[in-house]
Amino acid sequence: MTSKSNNSYPSVDECMKLIEKYEMLPNIVNHSIQVKNVSEAIYKHVIDKSNINPDLLIASALLHDIAKTESIHENNMRHDLLGGQILRDLGFDDIAVIVENHVIFTGYDDEGPLSEKEIIYYADKRVMHDKIVTIDIRVDDLAKRYGITDKVKQLILDNKKFVLKLEAKIQRHMAINIEDSLKDL
Repeated sequence: MTSKSNNSYPSVDECMKLIEKYEMLPNIVNHSIQVKNVSEAIYKHVIDKSNINPDLLIASALLHDIAKTESIHENNMRHDLLGGQILRDLGFDDIAVIVENHVIFTGYDDEGPLSEKEIIYYADKRVMHDKIVTIDIRVDDLAKRYGITDKVKQLILDNKKFVLKLEAKIQRHMAINIEDSLKDL
């Protein structure tokens, strides 16, 4: 596998080898594949693709939950931060940044160009298990599964406003409606 310094990212086959190496559970693999599918469908209809690297987008989608299995087994580890560290150790710094931001997004710029980080974050919020769902359904599911305290649950529910704001930004950058881009998945 090559690193970003060589201007390339792991291929789908290389990502699948990493998925196997890090023993991602089958349901998490299926979720990641569907996040990739949603990301690709959005990318396909983005008007200006010049700021988005499709190889980075695909690799990040497939690897965004690389540490989720370990996190489940270890209880309460931040799989986003652990996944970022794994990917940094492998030399994939750009992917690491995206993985570290797929749970708690930092550095949002509503007026800036659309980025891989934004597409992955949004795609992850549209995929529950391996099914494409509405933001309402996904946020409610996240609140039920991960809202271990009232405070955490409220943070998840409050985050819905951000997801909707991000959805509006993505929509402004697309040639067709987001829902239409996803209907064949």
